[in-house]
Amino acid sequence: MGWVSRKREFSHFQFVLLRDRTGIIQVVVNLDECSEDTAKKVKEIKNEYVVAVTGTVAARTPENINPDMKTGKVEVEVDDIKILSESDTPPFQVEESVNVSTELRLKYRYLDLRRPNVANNIILRSKVAQIVRQFLAEEGFIEIETPVLTKSTPEGARDYLVPSRVHPGNFYALPQSPQLFKQLLMVSGFDKYFQIAKCFRDEDLRADRQPEFTQIDMELSFVEEDDVMEVNERLMKKIFKEIKGFDIPTPLMRMPWKEAMERFGSDKPDIRFGMELHNITDVVNGSEFGVFQNAIDAGGSVRGINAEGCGTFSRKQIDSLVDVAKTYGAKGLAWIVVKEDGYKTSISKFFNDDQIKEICDQFDAKAGDLILICADRNKVVFDALGALRLEVAKRLDILDNEDYKFLWVTEFPMFEYSEEEGRYLAMHHPFTSPMDEDLDAFMNGEVATVRAKAYDMVLNGCELGGGSIRIHRDDIQEQTFKLLSLDKEVAQERFGFLLDAFKYGAPPHGGLAFGLDRLIMLLTGAESIRDVIAFPKVKDASCLLTDAPNIVDENQLTDLGIAIIPQENDSEE
Repeated sequence: MGWVSRKREFSHFQFVLLRDRTGIIQVVVNLDECSEDTAKKVKEIKNEYVVAVTGTVAARTPENINPDMKTGKVEVEVDDIKILSESDTPPFQVEESVNVSTELRLKYRYLDLRRPNVANNIILRSKVAQIVRQFLAEEGFIEIETPVLTKSTPEGARDYLVPSRVHPGNFYALPQSPQLFKQLLMVSGFDKYFQIAKCFRDEDLRADRQPEFTQIDMELSFVEEDDVMEVNERLMKKIFKEIKGFDIPTPLMRMPWKEAMERFGSDKPDIRFGMELHNITDVVNGSEFGVFQNAIDAGGSVRGINAEGCGTFSRKQIDSLVDVAKTYGAKGLAWIVVKEDGYKTSISKFFNDDQIKEICDQFDAKAGDLILICADRNKVVFDALGALRLEVAKRLDILDNEDYKFLWVTEFPMFEYSEEEGRYLAMHHPFTSPMDEDLDAFMNGEVATVRAKAYDMVLNGCELGGGSIRIHRDDIQEQTFKLLSLDKEVAQERFGFLLDAFKYGAPPHGGLAFGLDRLIMLLTGAESIRDVIAFPKVKDASCLLTDAPNIVDENQLTDLGIAIIPQENDSEE
C-alpha cells in the first residue's frame, strides 16, 4: 500500500511506482492477463492516489534492473489493485529534486514530507533520539519532563508569554530552556538528569534558528568540566558512528575562547581550513593611514586574513567581500593583491612598497594571494574577519560537509559588556561558575578578566551544544548578581525559588544542552533546520501550513481579561 509516485503506460503493460516511507517499488500490470476491473482501475489512477496492490514479488529481467533503486532488482506483478483514496493534482511534484519555493513547500508541508529526502531527515531524527535515550539510560541518567508553563525570568532573549485565565493579569512563560528546573532536580538528588526538551525563544530567525526548537538537555551532580565533556564526547562518538559510520577521534581538541577569537575571529571556529587571522597592529602602528591609526588609538586593532590564491579575484569580487565585512559592522576593508612583480593595493597612498612587503610578510603571503585587512574595535574586527574567512572558503568551494572537525571551546569570559544596556551581562547565564583560578579576581569585582567554567562543543563552524559548571555557593551567586547590577530584591523576585532551594544543600553540578535540530541538520547536510523539523516556522515566526499566529475569538480574550487596542498609523508614514 502507498502513494502513486509515477505511472508509465504502454500498449500491453502499465508500470506504477508505488511509494511509502520505506521507499519506492515498481508494480507491473499485464493488461492482457489481468481482470477487466483491474485494468480499468489501473488506468484511472494518477499521481498521489493511495492504492493497495496484491501480487507476486518477482525478479526483474537483467536488462530491466535499476541500480539507482533499493528495490531495483525486483518488481510486483499485480493480481489486483484497489484505489483507497483519490488525489487532486498536487501543487508540485512529490519527488527528491523539485524546483519550487520554500514558501510553497511549507504551505503544503504534508506533501513535502512525502518526498523521500525530506522524509529520511525526519526518520533519521527519530533514530538519533533513540540513540540518545539508549546511551544516556545506560549511563545512569533519568529522563524527567520539566514544565512548559513556567515563570518569566527576563534575562536574555524575549519570552513567549501565555496569559492566565484563572489569575487575571498574570502570565506564564514558555521555557527558553529547562535550566532552572534541571538545577532544582540536582538539589532534589536526581544526580543524572536528561530530557529531549522543546524550548521557545521570541527572537529574530536565521537559517539555523526557530521560535520553537528541541534540546538534548542534561545535568549531572558532583562533577567538574572534564566529567561533563567526557560523557558528551562518547555520546557524539556513538551518534556519528551509528548514523554516519564516522569515528570521531577522542578526546576532542580544546581551545580557549581567547585563542579561538584571535585565530579564527569566532567562538565557534571552523577548523576544516586555515586562513587564520593575523594581528598586524604593531606593524602598522604610527602609520599615516588614519583608518588604521584611529582604530589603534581607540583601543582597537588591525588584523587580516590571507585568502590564498584569490589574487585573481576581480575588483567586483573584492568589493563584494568588502560588502560582507560591512554587514558585520566594519566600515570597510583594506586589501592587497600580491603579484609576481609587486603589489596592487587599496592603501598605496599611505604605505610604500617596503612597508607593504612588511605587512605581507606577516601573512606569509606569496604571489597570487589576496590580503584582506580590517581595522576597528576588536569585536567588529573579529566578527567581520570571522565571517570573511567563511565566505572566501565557500567561494573557493573548499568546505567538505563529510569532513567532521570537532573541538571544545573553553574558558569563555564570564561577562560581556552591553553597550545597549550600559552594564555587564552574563555571557552564558547568571548561574555559571567562575574558574577557580579567577575566583579572587571575581570576588574583587574584576569583571572584565574573569573566565567561566563554560564549554561549547563546536562542529564545522556550528555550535552543537554548550554548558557550564553551575554556581552552588551563596557567596559566589550573590557576587554574580551584584556584578550584573541585579540587586537582592530583583534577584529574589526572578529566581527566588531556585535560590531558596540552594539553602537546603546544593551539590556541585553542571550540564550541557545540544541543539537537536542543528545536530540533525549537520548529519543530513541540510541547508536549514527547517528541512529537519516536521512542521517548521518561517522567518517571521509564522506557520504557512496552519496560518498561525492568528486572531482569536473575542470571547476568548474576554475570558483572559485581554483587550486588543488598535494602534493608529503615524500620519507621517
